[in-house]
Amino acid sequence: MRSPGSINSLQYARDYQKRIPFLSHLKILTETLDKGSARLSLPVEPHLTNSLGKVHGGVIMSLLDVALCTAARTLHPESVGVITINMSTSFIGAGDGARLLADARVMKDGRSLSFVEAEAKNEDGTLVAKAVATVRVLLKEKS
Repeated sequence: MRSPGSINSLQYARDYQKRIPFLSHLKILTETLDKGSARLSLPVEPHLTNSLGKVHGGVIMSLLDVALCTAARTLHPESVGVITINMSTSFIGAGDGARLLADARVMKDGRSLSFVEAEAKNEDGTLVAKAVATVRVLLKEKS
């Protein structure tokens, strides 16, 4: 991901995510970035669990959503950002352990839309959920 000035791409992603209060609340961290892909993590804390003591589905979807958008954003560093238009999530297993990991990759990219997929896994590699999404690239307005 190309970024402004001398800031490296990983630090750039972490910096803009810090400006999103909800992500700071969840403590989502960008672990790795590459062109068209991203790996994010989320620490599993008691207040993020459901009545069964497993990670709440809304938290898992939030992690996947941020991973999907972060992967798409790597291909559009000149954009204002990206927003999710549609996301479909399938829950396969329970989220537990110390943290969740989400790996996302762009399947097809266009000027204003990207089609992205992601998986959320427990640290031991067990699959928790899969998501596919369409995200819109917010282009800067021309002067």
